[in-house]
Amino acid sequence: MQTGVVGLITWQSVLFGVLLFLVTFAISLAIVSFIMVKIPADYFRKDRPRELWSDKPQVVRFLLVFAKNLLGLLLVALGIVMSIPGVPGQGILTILLGIMLLDFPGSATSNYRLASQPRVLNAINKLRHRFGKDSLVLD
Repeated sequence: MQTGVVGLITWQSVLFGVLLFLVTFAISLAIVSFIMVKIPADYFRKDRPRELWSDKPQVVRFLLVFAKNLLGLLLVALGIVMSIPGVPGQGILTILLGIMLLDFPGSATSNYRLASQPRVLNAINKLRHRFGKDSLVLD
């Protein structure tokens, strides 16, 4: 009779883990792709106004910004959990998406640095062109 963790691993549990990994990877990729396609082409320009939901009443704008930051924190926490070996999911992608949603000093600069990397910018623009969107405009 086997004891320990090795005795608990079955083909069904391995298949379930692989399937869960693939599903969470596809969902993370879909969310990141959706956001990269939906952001305006001038999103990373420094002269672009940063006021989010400025057409809404102040109370509604506060609640929406609070909810966006709460979602960002949740995604960062989930990403950290998914980064633990053995936990299925795309931890790094989820952390990056969460950080993009958070409002903190220097967040625009860090997002700009990430998006201005040639490989990242080319991948984003290729994705945007696939959906008929203009290329991102950087300073």
